[in-house]
Amino acid sequence: MGIITWIIIGLIAGAIAKAIHPGKDPGGFIVTIIIGIVGAVVGGWISSMLGYGTVDGFNIGSLFVAIVGAVLLLFIYRKFATRS
Repeated sequence: MGIITWIIIGLIAGAIAKAIHPGKDPGGFIVTIIIGIVGAVVGGWISSMLGYGTVDGFNIGSLFVAIVGAVLLLFIYRKFATRS
């Protein structure tokens, strides 16, 4: 159930990451949401590996980790996607 929770939180985190890190995305809003999902999953996995706890539902801590992961991944994506 943890991965499904991170995907749902990732949808929210992707939208918030887009608001925090505005600008022209090479892939558009849908790609930004997908990056949010992946960022949330990666952020949750790293958080669990570092011992900050597991995903036990929708809470503020999980949302914060997902937003940080999504913003970071969005930043990295924009750096690599605009280097054509």
